[in-house]
Amino acid sequence: MTIHTHQSHPDIIKRLNRARGHLSSVTQMIEDGRHCLDIAQQLHAVEKAIQQAKRALVLDHIDHCLEDALGSQDQTQRARAEEFKAITRYL
Repeated sequence: MTIHTHQSHPDIIKRLNRARGHLSSVTQMIEDGRHCLDIAQQLHAVEKAIQQAKRALVLDHIDHCLEDALGSQDQTQRARAEEFKAITRYL
């Protein structure tokens, strides 16, 4: 297996570490008997943080790996690839 890194990976790691910290807080909140609404809000924050990390990873992969896979193209093919990358922003 080869090492595969992108510029966005340090940011993704930061997001995941933040999510890990929030998740630990949620566990502590449950053990402390905190209100369900407070716990649900924190769980939502954890879920969003992980979702954003996943989204950043997928978009970065598309941006970089699609370019490598497609290689040199004519202008029409390049425009189609750019359109494909643009629509993924709405995921």
